[in-house]
Amino acid sequence: MSGILKNDNVFPLSIGGWRDHVHVFFELLSSLRVSDVMRDLKAVSSKWINDNRFVKGKFQWQEGYGAFSYSRSQRNEVIQYIMNQEKHHQLKTFKEEYLDMLMKFEIEYKDEYVFDFYD
Repeated sequence: MSGILKNDNVFPLSIGGWRDHVHVFFELLSSLRVSDVMRDLKAVSSKWINDNRFVKGKFQWQEGYGAFSYSRSQRNEVIQYIMNQEKHHQLKTFKEEYLDMLMKFEIEYKDEYVFDFYD
């Protein structure tokens, strides 16, 4: 994923996840759109996973993504958070984490448009 981002002139800061999700933290040039970056990242990474047969059957990402912005002063905190996903998810599921983020960022949502969670 880091290589895909770099090829698209996006600077990856931290990439990591846990069983059912991935966090991708990157700096974005003002000339690029998050939607384009995520479309390309998901397409190229799923093709790579399938070409290398890392999973049985066909791999594909769910539709959609969540995008949150952070200030430069929060960079190290976010990087540490991503690097400690295994420890973090001993305390909180991805669903709990994601819904907490939506509330923290005051993002209104409808349940039918939120990810399918695999707890």
